[in-house]
Amino acid sequence: MSYFSKLSFKDIDFTKNLFETSEYEHCNFEQCKFSSLTIRSTSFENCSFKNCDLSNLKVPDVSFRQVTFDSCKMLGIHFHAANPFLLEFSFNSCHMDYCSFYRLKIKKTKFIACKMTEVDFTQADLSGAEFQNSALSGATFDRTELLSADFRNASHYTIDPELNRIKAAKFDLDGLPGLLGKYKIKIS
Repeated sequence: MSYFSKLSFKDIDFTKNLFETSEYEHCNFEQCKFSSLTIRSTSFENCSFKNCDLSNLKVPDVSFRQVTFDSCKMLGIHFHAANPFLLEFSFNSCHMDYCSFYRLKIKKTKFIACKMTEVDFTQADLSGAEFQNSALSGATFDRTELLSADFRNASHYTIDPELNRIKAAKFDLDGLPGLLGKYKIKIS
């Protein structure tokens, strides 16, 4: 397996140019296209992705260690297939509809200002995670650890406090309907 360090990749369409399964450390990817690729067993450590299209990317056994995604299109990625060892990433202003984080331990992950329609967080550990300014329409929270998670200024989420652990989580008043919706309580 090859090793790349401290390189920048810009304006590359990896759907047409071969993406090398490799170890990438301290690399930056900007305006690159990865859509529908399978990048099995690749390792990204301290890497950043900015304005990239990663839609439907297949990530079996891929390592994400201290990886940041900024303003990326990331539809339908099944992150639960990634290597869970030392998994750590953050997302800022990303379009992440239909992604899955099923059963992942991703404490303190930041999802800031992301659009996350129908994202699956079933049985994930999101303790201390931040969802500020994110839209979570149809996102699934089922037996999810949300201890000390921050949902202030997040919108369109539905979380059942009886099915999820939400102790010390932060919500604002606008989020109450998402917590109490199943009780058919009218909040005005």
